[in-house]
Amino acid sequence: MKPQDVVAVKSSVWIFGYGSLVWKPDFKYKRSKIGYIKGYKRRFWHGDNFHRGDDEMPGRVVTLIEEDDACTWGVAFEVTGSQVEESLKYLNVREAVRGGYLTQALEFFPQGTNQSPVQALVYIATADNPIYLGPASTEEIAGQIAVCKGKSGHNIEYLLRLAEFMRVSCPEVDDPHLFSIESALLNTFRPIL
Repeated sequence: MKPQDVVAVKSSVWIFGYGSLVWKPDFKYKRSKIGYIKGYKRRFWHGDNFHRGDDEMPGRVVTLIEEDDACTWGVAFEVTGSQVEESLKYLNVREAVRGGYLTQALEFFPQGTNQSPVQALVYIATADNPIYLGPASTEEIAGQIAVCKGKSGHNIEYLLRLAEFMRVSCPEVDDPHLFSIESALLNTFRPIL
């Protein structure tokens, strides 16, 4: 599904973020909800040669990998009226053109009781993307994150802000991949501190 196809038929759209969108959406929205999508796990397997790295040293950012019994927590943003076209145009550049992500519509489940699921657009990088890095050890991922910097800042900031979001907004949710990389990264700096 292409974002422009959504604009033609909807006056309200939900957009699910599971990486930097959780703390820096950079577009106007009507409201946001914390929650999750099913069937995907978050992984630091995508390269970033613009926001958190460059061509010589691509940073590592998250994408989603299909896994039947997994779920990924994040934030869904509802955009309405003129916000729909504006936000999708902005995200097309940020996520698709610069990031190489594709768009899918998935069911988003808001946190809490008596909340009905909604369809949300989700940006996912796949293995056929030229800057997709794929799996690596926790230590390798942490080491790469430690040294990379792009136009939006240090790759370390991306990792730490995502971990902070999970601890503050979803304290009951364990994300071993995220937290093990954060721990490995922090341990590399402990001798210095």
